[in-house]
Amino acid sequence: MTANLPLAAPAVPDARPLSALNPRELDVLAQLVPGHRNRQIAEALMISEHTVKFHVANILGKLGVSSRGEAAALARESGLAPGSPLRVIS
Repeated sequence: MTANLPLAAPAVPDARPLSALNPRELDVLAQLVPGHRNRQIAEALMISEHTVKFHVANILGKLGVSSRGEAAALARESGLAPGSPLRVIS
């Protein structure tokens, strides 16, 4: 019988996962928390829907999640209040 043991320590999740996001991505993420659609986010932030889609894709990638709902849940857990951009509790 052979056992393979990993040599590296398991990855530790980032204690502040939102720190990877830029200020505009935090603005968009804050709009995702209450479940806003791209059009609503675009109107609220005065940007195009295309730009919102771009930011959402970046947010999902940076947070390592596969859906808007997962991103919103992570934002809530991290202290990002719904609709309040740039208010992250450290």
